[in-house]
Amino acid sequence: MAIKFQGEEVLLKGKPLKIGDNAPEVKLVGRDFSEIKVGGKQDKIQIISVIPSIDGTVCSLQAKRFDEEAAKLKDCIVYIVSVDIPFAMERFYSNTNAGNIILVSDFIDKTFGEKYGLILTNSLLKGMLTRAVLIIDKEGKLIYQEICEDLANEPNYQMLLDKVKTL
Repeated sequence: MAIKFQGEEVLLKGKPLKIGDNAPEVKLVGRDFSEIKVGGKQDKIQIISVIPSIDGTVCSLQAKRFDEEAAKLKDCIVYIVSVDIPFAMERFYSNTNAGNIILVSDFIDKTFGEKYGLILTNSLLKGMLTRAVLIIDKEGKLIYQEICEDLANEPNYQMLLDKVKTL
């Protein structure tokens, strides 16, 4: 699969999951270096917002929007996944007072990016994650996925929120 970044085609490593696939459970790193499990079967609906870096302008806007929306959602947990180091995630929390999202990182071994097929393979962001949003139901099935066609664009929040309302 390919997306666009600064007008150039950027390929993704592997194949993204398909709707109905089991979402792999992966262990990611929290802002305090703790281990956080994302994906798989959980007791809440998982909304996973994938970004290259919390320090990017569009990425930060995306995380802030999900923090606002998460406050209104019931029975959902919202993860923001990047390859940032925990210090960057902590800085975001300190600067924004975000309290409704969980920032996690795939920086150690990129297991999330590989299993979900979301690693950028070329461009100056090679090795980072692409911009995407996913919904995983309580049984661990992928029920919604948007991989943004252009890395500079935010996802379609309304489509995702409309899908969550049907659950």
